[in-house]
Amino acid sequence: MLDETTKGVFTITATPFLPDGALDFDSLDRMIEAYIEKGANGLTILGMMGEAGKLSAEESVAVVERVTARSPVPVIVGVSAPGFAAMTELSRATMEAGAAGVMVAPPMGLKTDAQIISYFQNTADVLGDIPFVLQDFPLATDVQISPSVILNIVETCPTCVMLKHEDWPGLEKISTLRTASDGGARRISILCGNGGMYLLEELMRGADGAMTGFGYPEMMRHVLDAFLSGDVERARDIFDAYMPMIRYEAQPGMGLAIRKYSLARQGIIGHLTLRKPGASLTKAAMSEIDALAARQAKRLSDLGV
Repeated sequence: MLDETTKGVFTITATPFLPDGALDFDSLDRMIEAYIEKGANGLTILGMMGEAGKLSAEESVAVVERVTARSPVPVIVGVSAPGFAAMTELSRATMEAGAAGVMVAPPMGLKTDAQIISYFQNTADVLGDIPFVLQDFPLATDVQISPSVILNIVETCPTCVMLKHEDWPGLEKISTLRTASDGGARRISILCGNGGMYLLEELMRGADGAMTGFGYPEMMRHVLDAFLSGDVERARDIFDAYMPMIRYEAQPGMGLAIRKYSLARQGIIGHLTLRKPGASLTKAAMSEIDALAARQAKRLSDLGV
């Protein structure tokens, strides 16, 4: 089960589709194996970049069952939904399938601190003893969650065991939360997102690792390992080698298409398909990604990675 001590790299998985939009289970199997080989300590499925909102309830359960049956590492499942009934149903099916916990983002429309606190207290109530991750991603949800609100939720909801930190900018939030836990507040795990764009700084501020996707997921593993070994300069060098691709993938509205192209060119998934509505890449964009990948490979080779 997921708990407050969770550390490392939880790779946010894409959801592979066949050209006709059907689920591509063969690619899903290969992707699970590849993520583990590339150093994932856990997997997070059905997140926002996993196109969860484009799947039916039956498809969501099918993906959960496929991944949990094949993954040797803990699996966290995104269960965010407009209402608690759908969230509860998917959460129960998820845990029955063998998941370690679930992830919940606040719905759009929560504007006050009291509303946000009440929402997550209700979430904890309906989920019962299921451990959950609070996903803090205001760029996507338009819900601003202050450190004091997070601390209130952590204090009043014992089953909230992790923060998926994706505020931007948000480094001061990590520092504030860690200062509070140093002062006696309950310490929960903090894993960070945003495609790894600020990973090294987040680790230096007290994050426990990464929970994000990227077309080259081994980046998180390499940077984290160098950081944990105390070689911050090597961590910086490795991060710098990947940074042009991280920057390119961070384009709003295009990131998942770019990520799927990178995964496909490595043979991890079979198709570039995004379910509609979704972006597609031009030949010019593909050429740019190819050029970045070639330069990235050279720089990593020079570093002995």
